[in-house]
Amino acid sequence: MASAAAGSWSKRWIRPEVWPLFFATGTAVGICGMQLIRNITGNPEVRVLKEKRAAGVLENHDEGKRYSQHGFRKFIDGRKPEIMENLNSWMADPPK
Repeated sequence: MASAAAGSWSKRWIRPEVWPLFFATGTAVGICGMQLIRNITGNPEVRVLKEKRAAGVLENHDEGKRYSQHGFRKFIDGRKPEIMENLNSWMADPPK
């Protein structure tokens, strides 16, 4: 009976149509995991160890700025918040 259930599971889920769902879900879980690890290890407001929690509120502005101004934010800083800048400018101000 167990082999019949295993056979139906593989027929249902191991098909080519389902692989994009697996990849999308795996990517989302990976991104969430990376963000969780980044927050636990690098966020100055998160203190896992009891000794660090006893310190209370710290006024460590440099560490907070270093955490918030990461590489991707520095890359997009100062750019227009548009996805297709050329298309948007052409639609807003078409050539005459």
